[in-house]
Amino acid sequence: MTVQKMFIFGAGYSGKATAQAKPDNAHVAGTTRSPEKFEALRQAGIKPFVFDGTLTDELAAELAETTHLLISIAPDEAGDPVLNAAREKVLHGMPKLQWIGYLSTVGVYGDHGGAWVDETGECRPVSRRSVMRLKAENEWLALGAESGLPVAVLRLSGIYGPGRNALVNLTNGTAKRLIKPDQVFNRIHGEDIAGAAWHLAQQNMGGVFNVTDDMPSPPQDVVTYAAGLMGATPPPEIPFETAQLSPMARSFYGENKRVSNAAIKATGFRFRYPDYQTGFDAMWETGNWNEGEPRSPMKRG
Repeated sequence: MTVQKMFIFGAGYSGKATAQAKPDNAHVAGTTRSPEKFEALRQAGIKPFVFDGTLTDELAAELAETTHLLISIAPDEAGDPVLNAAREKVLHGMPKLQWIGYLSTVGVYGDHGGAWVDETGECRPVSRRSVMRLKAENEWLALGAESGLPVAVLRLSGIYGPGRNALVNLTNGTAKRLIKPDQVFNRIHGEDIAGAAWHLAQQNMGGVFNVTDDMPSPPQDVVTYAAGLMGATPPPEIPFETAQLSPMARSFYGENKRVSNAAIKATGFRFRYPDYQTGFDAMWETGNWNEGEPRSPMKRG
């Protein structure tokens, strides 16, 4: 079934990337917390709305025409803000709705000591934010079961792309090479998040899918690779134990795993950037690495 009208709650980095990759016949609307960001959403091809946790009449009218719903807002201590505001609307006020997508995080798996993990693996989230994400995942899946709608949970790894990458960090002097033995992370390019979302939406396919690259790697290797592209000297190595990090940054290093993407590949999806090297090469060659948002010259129809 062709996607006709997608609505994105939380049209930030991933949401804008998704809108920019839309098929020619699709219409995309989405939310921001501030009217000041309306123009940025319009530039990305998104009809803008404000969402501050309350479902306005204007929002409700747009949702009534929506065929595909994508949620990209993090839960907080009060729960998932979209579920809190729009649960009844989804159940009883969206007659054209065919599919729901929820952008989550591989953080729900917690720490697996560097071992490979797939969607059947145990979720043992460490951080409070990942605990809340897992709860929101389960609530959206339960709503799908109650409504009879397919719900796809997309578990994303570390997001990068134009405007958000080690090339930018090297340029502005914030890049660091922290060394923690045997530590690896997966990554995902914004365009591949968009591609995966449209792939699942166009098939009205539900389930849980890791949306992540093929090459979990030490974080310092990414900085070194980016410096090589720029012809720059990489920053000095810093032992993790002595690094000055925020509590959130330090918590990321408390989770070590290699995340498999075999399940979404089994649906026929193919990653445009299967590893960070491919992604960085493309950004450097096209010169769009320092732009604010990803761009998708290849439409997905």
